[in-house]
Amino acid sequence: MRTLHFPPADARRRGASSRPLTAMASLGAALFMTLSPVHAADVGQPLPVASVPGADGAPVTLYDGKAKLTYIDFWASWCGPCRESFPWMNQMQAKYGAQGLRIVAVNLDARRDDALAFLKEVPAKVTLAFDPKGGSAQRVGVRAMPSSVLLGPDGRVLMQHAGFRAEDEAALEARIAAALKAP
Repeated sequence: MRTLHFPPADARRRGASSRPLTAMASLGAALFMTLSPVHAADVGQPLPVASVPGADGAPVTLYDGKAKLTYIDFWASWCGPCRESFPWMNQMQAKYGAQGLRIVAVNLDARRDDALAFLKEVPAKVTLAFDPKGGSAQRVGVRAMPSSVLLGPDGRVLMQHAGFRAEDEAALEARIAAALKAP
């Protein structure tokens, strides 16, 4: 298995211009596109990853059998759209958590310090997991950052989504709301 290496989150703080950071982010995204997934997270199929280490090292199960719906987001500190997705995920967890939504954000940074620096600036109110070698992302078939997978109550993939833009918010929320209302 290949180890994924991503640009450091502090590249901009060290005085790098936004153009090199964008180039580094593009390079990181290109790394994902060159990976061939072992088992992709195909719609209608169970997620090919059971758990990822959590903040304390204990496994975070991606499908816990308790949530009616699980939204799994793969992210990295260098990812610009990830900065936009976290406030939205926090909002969705607050709005739909009592109805059975569980959100798990899986960080793919090689260095945990990069992820923690990101989280100081963009706090998370969702479950966090860390996969510095990127094995879970490879098995799921992640090809863009961020990427998300929505799991139904049976642990099967309902939807995959690559990237994140403000224009995506309404459609993603509608999908979550509809899935929560389904029997």
